[in-house]
Amino acid sequence: MRLFRQTESVRTQRAEIELRHDGETYRVQLKRVDTARRFVLRVRGATRDAVLTMPRRASLKDAAEFAERNAAWVSVRLRRLPQQVSFVDGAVFPLQGAAIRIVHAPGERGVVWRAYERETQAGATPKLYVAGDLPHVERRVGDWLKAQARKEIGAAVAHYAALLSRPTPSISLRDTTTRWGSCSAAGSLNFSWRLIMAPPEVLRYLAAHEVCHLEHMNHSPRFWKLCRSICAETDVAEVWLKAHGADLHRYGAKKAGGSPPTAISF
Repeated sequence: MRLFRQTESVRTQRAEIELRHDGETYRVQLKRVDTARRFVLRVRGATRDAVLTMPRRASLKDAAEFAERNAAWVSVRLRRLPQQVSFVDGAVFPLQGAAIRIVHAPGERGVVWRAYERETQAGATPKLYVAGDLPHVERRVGDWLKAQARKEIGAAVAHYAALLSRPTPSISLRDTTTRWGSCSAAGSLNFSWRLIMAPPEVLRYLAAHEVCHLEHMNHSPRFWKLCRSICAETDVAEVWLKAHGADLHRYGAKKAGGSPPTAISF
């Protein structure tokens, strides 16, 4: 039996459907788009839900029926998503492209620190020590990762801005799920803090990419020529992001957003 709960805001023209299938409940966000000509259903790995893009004038009834017909499809793909990993004692996650294990160290001084190389046996996973009480581990790891991301991204942005003879722009970090970085019309740059988990060359490329938007606010051939001229890792990093970028969203806390690894349309 499949049941739906529909809610819609007149101002935002957004709705949500709760789709129940085989004993599980799935959230399906409805998104009205002026240019849409058909229903397109996507599963989002970052937020563990689905989004149904629909024409502006389509009815909620038709949207609900479309979602119902594809309930099994949504269920299968959500169940196939990799398991989420919280930043807790014993968890393993990527740091600058390499696996590292969280170790709670309640009796030690400090906050968060990496093990020295001499402390790690050959072939063993490096350790990230976290002091303090156990309930604070997840928050402390998250704060530490964001601080590392700000440091590394800031240095990379300053480097590429200097190559283009530009002053270092202002930088902010967010937990976005639809894009890794952005450049505002005012010239400020925004990045996902999760880039600190990607290999260093990927982080450097995203910094170069957004700095190049200070010159070209588009993805024209001139933009890509400039990006490749200051960052030789552009193409390799793009390939890595397409293959592995979505996986970074399964570590730590999640926020609303969208990332469409799979889709079905009508």
